[in-house]
Amino acid sequence: MSTETDVLVLGGAGVDTIVHVPELPLPYADSYMIRPGIRTRAGQSGDFVALGLSALGLRSHHLDLIGDDHEGDLVRALHRDRDIPFTGVLSPGGTKRAVNLVGPDGRRLSLYDATRAQEPASFPEETVRALAASSRHAHVVITHPCALAMPLLHEAGLTISTDLHNWDGVDPYHEPFALGADLVFLSTTALADFEATMRSIAARGRARTVVATAGADGAYLLADGELTHVPAVTPPGAVVDSNGAGDAFACGFLFGRLRGEDPLRCARYGAVAGAYACTVPSTRADAIGRDALLAGAAEPPRETVHAPGAGTR
Repeated sequence: MSTETDVLVLGGAGVDTIVHVPELPLPYADSYMIRPGIRTRAGQSGDFVALGLSALGLRSHHLDLIGDDHEGDLVRALHRDRDIPFTGVLSPGGTKRAVNLVGPDGRRLSLYDATRAQEPASFPEETVRALAASSRHAHVVITHPCALAMPLLHEAGLTISTDLHNWDGVDPYHEPFALGADLVFLSTTALADFEATMRSIAARGRARTVVATAGADGAYLLADGELTHVPAVTPPGAVVDSNGAGDAFACGFLFGRLRGEDPLRCARYGAVAGAYACTVPSTRADAIGRDALLAGAAEPPRETVHAPGAGTR
């Protein structure tokens, strides 16, 4: 197989409107004056992953449903300007979009437009097969209809990663992604017992590596049955926005994985990339470069190891 692409990214193309608010949750008021203003830009989870991988010198190709609309034009322009190959399958329902409320501390609340019906029901099989045949790895975003393409990726012999984001460990929508990927990322935010959820994913699915990000508390790495705490990395500047930090973590981890690094080193790369993302205003689509990532990960992490079966914090 001749590989032209390091990572095939499926799903997660869209447009966000960024609104900076004085606090979260936002108290009710008849109106607010918003500064530094309201801005719409291309960039959702799949876009950020494709961009982040490209910034690290990896060849990414992005595939998703997209509308023949203004938002679709913004997504296509983002990829064209960053020289990232993009295959858009026309969706009559239009391009995905969301409104992100961003607080002064960088936290965000995302409001997704559920009226954007994502059609057709699946990606064209021949398109997925052709792109998979020239790729080393696939990162699958949890947007429709990506789960339906995973069997084709398995047939092509690709390893698969996915990010469940703030899954509660129960919602059945996420299960095909959680159980069908070889590498699973998720957040501890909505999990009552993150270790139990991580071990359940590993026991029931394909994954031998599961990573749970925990914001300022760092991350937790489950690799071959051993749970390891990965310390957080001090951001290289002021924290202005957490939007895209999880996607950046995944990019850093994949960078290491595709270089053949051990999982703990990969997680260190992820922590450095995620910390950098928190310093980037949500109105910009930007990512850490290869040299900065390697420099930031130069110091060995101080990890705390938990024995298999150990309780959560």
